[in-house]
Amino acid sequence: MLTNNLQTARTVPSATASGDDDPLLRLQQESQPANSNIGLRATTYPEEIRITGITVMCPKCGARRDWMVICDRNEISIRCRCAHQWVERELTRADYMAMIGEGIGQDYPSLAAAAQAAGYDGTLAGAYLA
Repeated sequence: MLTNNLQTARTVPSATASGDDDPLLRLQQESQPANSNIGLRATTYPEEIRITGITVMCPKCGARRDWMVICDRNEISIRCRCAHQWVERELTRADYMAMIGEGIGQDYPSLAAAAQAAGYDGTLAGAYLA
């Protein structure tokens, strides 16, 4: 017969534990949004993006630069000027933050608002901005 008293208590890391020392804590910190009210952050990235040495290319139009990089909580997406968008599983929230730097990027209420404001809603398809 099982009783509730047989359950073992979980160990909780101390508040002084550094996230750099523990990979699990570091992963938890990466997966926590910086501000729980922000669901979507986006920035433009005019240069090529290389993931594991391979240049990212839009599968729809063949573009190789001038991206909109979207951080939707823990999911990173890349959007082309032709409005084609895909989730890039190789990129993490930490990669997004390293790409844009701390405090840079724009907060948007929705993806449609972000795409329209930055010109990635398909209206500038095929255009490369300098």
